[in-house]
Amino acid sequence: MNLACATCPVKESAACAVLTSEERDALAAAGRTRTLKRGEMLFAAGDEEAACATLLTGALKVSAVDVEGHEQILALVHPAGFIGELFAPFAHHDVVALTESRLCTFARADIERAVEEYPALARALLRRSQADLLASRNLLELTGHASAEARLAALLHDFAAAASDSSCHLAQRFELPLTRGEIANMLGLTIETVSRKLGELEDMGAIQREGKRGIALRDPVLLHEISGR
Repeated sequence: MNLACATCPVKESAACAVLTSEERDALAAAGRTRTLKRGEMLFAAGDEEAACATLLTGALKVSAVDVEGHEQILALVHPAGFIGELFAPFAHHDVVALTESRLCTFARADIERAVEEYPALARALLRRSQADLLASRNLLELTGHASAEARLAALLHDFAAAASDSSCHLAQRFELPLTRGEIANMLGLTIETVSRKLGELEDMGAIQREGKRGIALRDPVLLHEISGR
């Protein structure tokens, strides 16, 4: 499906927001919209023709699987996030949809040409890559030193920020894009610890669980304090 930039839900926050309308139209001509179901793979480690994409709606995980078949979740991608390894000969990690997800996809060669042609886009992608690197370092620091409670609070805080329509405040309600098993995997905890700590955060008044995956923020300031961020 061809792209429709005028109705794009992340047109103000995606990397391509730095382009003029004419430049964006030219870039859009090379792209397509793709929808992934939960569990469907965008590309796998080793793919030589891995696409580049901007996530419009939904959530993705970037993961690696070791020789014994154990998965490690390395990063999450939220709406407006950019996926793809520019100038790499092949993809290094799996990228999988956590929920039904809609993406704006491009062949890697098309994005590489756009980066050469539009310096503003190159700078925007560099800033986004730096932010992603910082997020990965923060996750490593979090899982290496913080308490289980702080790890979970920080992840919930990040989910609320990603679900918000504004960078100025957190979403008051959101759906967890990860299962408890995936949360445990990502934070280096057990499923039992994740369940127990969710209950403790609720008892403290920071959050309220709604249904199987729903989370309501009752006290965002308290959640932030517990996270130690």
